[in-house]
Amino acid sequence: MTADLGLDVDLHAVVAEQADPLLFATVSGAHLYGFPSRDSDVDLRGVHLLPVADLVGLKEPDETRSRMWLRDGVEMDLVTHDLRKFVRLMLRHNGYVLEQLLSPLVVHTTDVHAELVALAPTVLTSHHAHHYRGFARTQWRLFEKNGELKPLLYTFRVLLTGVHLMRSGRVVADLPTLAGEVAGAPAYLPELIDAKSAAEHGGAEVDRARVAADVERLHALLDEAQAASVLPGVHTAYDALHDLVVRVRLSGPQG
Repeated sequence: MTADLGLDVDLHAVVAEQADPLLFATVSGAHLYGFPSRDSDVDLRGVHLLPVADLVGLKEPDETRSRMWLRDGVEMDLVTHDLRKFVRLMLRHNGYVLEQLLSPLVVHTTDVHAELVALAPTVLTSHHAHHYRGFARTQWRLFEKNGELKPLLYTFRVLLTGVHLMRSGRVVADLPTLAGEVAGAPAYLPELIDAKSAAEHGGAEVDRARVAADVERLHALLDEAQAASVLPGVHTAYDALHDLVVRVRLSGPQG
């Protein structure tokens, strides 16, 4: 699937403007998670490929590039990592980069992107539960501080993604899908998603005690799912990903 967000902005042109070739670019953030607002920014995530000369000299390479700006009235948030750094993040039980890699909202793709997608299952382990558990706690603290609906939905989203991943071995980031597929998801999530569509930073009109109890219950579900996970305890991806990084660095992107 290609990214079609119904916006009057040419995302392909954004990709073409980057200093070094992108191996892929996808849409992440609220659009990927299934609860964008009318004023949501567009989170573009991807991988760039630094030339060999940038890596063999004394200067530190620009492995991560980040930029926020307005384009045609839409707030853009672009973050890309060099291939080597991105692969290292993949190997550190980082669910966030896997969600970017596997996002169905594809703006730009190459053969290398397809190879990384094919290798993604060999990276997954039961330890990815730690990523989602920690992310959920961070977002919950933010919700307790500002009372906004966005961090509350993020809390539910990452917990349900973690539970689903532990149970099925698949990375699913779309909250409406998770709400329908994960046994134990709160029944009121569709209402919260609808409310979020009105404003990116709107307040959450919810029963605080009820949502707190549900968040704790989902933490317990994640713990149980991890203990009984279908995923292995260690990944088997290192050698294949190392070979891919070396080959692509020396030969350049294909496709």
